[in-house]
Amino acid sequence: MMTVINKVGARKETPFRFDNVGSFLRPKTLKVARKAYQEGRLTKEELTLIEDEAIRDLVQKQREIGLKAITDGEFRRSWWHLDFMWGLNGVEKVDIDRGYQFNDEETRAESARLTGKISGESHPFVEHFKFIQQFADEEVIARQTLPAPAQFLLELQRPENIETTQKVYPDMEELIEDIASAYHTVISELYEAGCRNVQLDDCTWGILVDENFWKTLNDDASVESYGRAFVEVNNKAIEGHPEDLAITTHVCRGNYHSTWASSGAYDTVAEILFGDEKVDAYYLEFDTERSGGFESLVNVSEDKLVVLGLFSSKVGTLEDKEEIKARIEEASKYVPLERLCVSPQCGFASTEEGNILTEEEQWEKLRLVREVAEEVWGK
Repeated sequence: MMTVINKVGARKETPFRFDNVGSFLRPKTLKVARKAYQEGRLTKEELTLIEDEAIRDLVQKQREIGLKAITDGEFRRSWWHLDFMWGLNGVEKVDIDRGYQFNDEETRAESARLTGKISGESHPFVEHFKFIQQFADEEVIARQTLPAPAQFLLELQRPENIETTQKVYPDMEELIEDIASAYHTVISELYEAGCRNVQLDDCTWGILVDENFWKTLNDDASVESYGRAFVEVNNKAIEGHPEDLAITTHVCRGNYHSTWASSGAYDTVAEILFGDEKVDAYYLEFDTERSGGFESLVNVSEDKLVVLGLFSSKVGTLEDKEEIKARIEEASKYVPLERLCVSPQCGFASTEEGNILTEEEQWEKLRLVREVAEEVWGK
């Protein structure tokens, strides 16, 4: 059994010892409203008012549960990533023949495709952040989640999009530069709006570690060459950001309606991801055997923290507290305890469908995460 190590202490800045990835189950009122809006029975203004009220209620619940970094739960989005891409200049929403293939399900068939050169001015997420920022105070900060630049780069390489992408950007380096520039613009506008914590959600690494997914890329490139391109665009996008802006990343293997998309340990990408990506912390999935062991964490450079995603957001069943503590102790062999935190492995609703658990189970799960964090690091 792991002993309580209070001397390490609770953290006063992000990431926090008890943390969360960001998205929450949509309440029924919001799901009904979004359906009515899609069917033309509700105006955009009316939908926004309902979203505002749902987010106010969510903020109160996040504060009550003890979270120090609050989000809007991604309540104004349908997808964790595509809505952001659609908000960039030079990008359009498109329907495609097939969705993303998960273990037991296929998602809605939508994507983001280029209509011209990419830029990031006046992104709607900036206004979304301004709403959540009003609730920040001395007790909590407001966090903005965004899909990683690498995720956008990969979306533009999908078979349905690649022809258009290459027509607009015959030169891959120019594409990387424009993606990075667009993100730099959005992040700068978020900072001006008061944002001091941006989280980049990134499934690209999960794809690279999965042999079955790798085979679907159907080209001669290597895991390393893709990894280098991903880390290049991510680093360019955050290059030169203000020192008081914390930028973290969440590495995911897919989260849709309680299913998963990829499997594999971090080993094959650890040197690039953990050694070269210039973020402040990693939120990492370690909830099942699909994620491998902790050994690859030795590659995490000494200036970075790791948030261990030891709790599953896909199921309502609560984890065994002592088993979680033992896993934290095991991870501390590779990253010192003072540089570790805990959270669920992903959000509770990466898409508006949400995972298959109840809202009460969602909050019970977070209570357990908090209890473990307090028992290991102290309040």
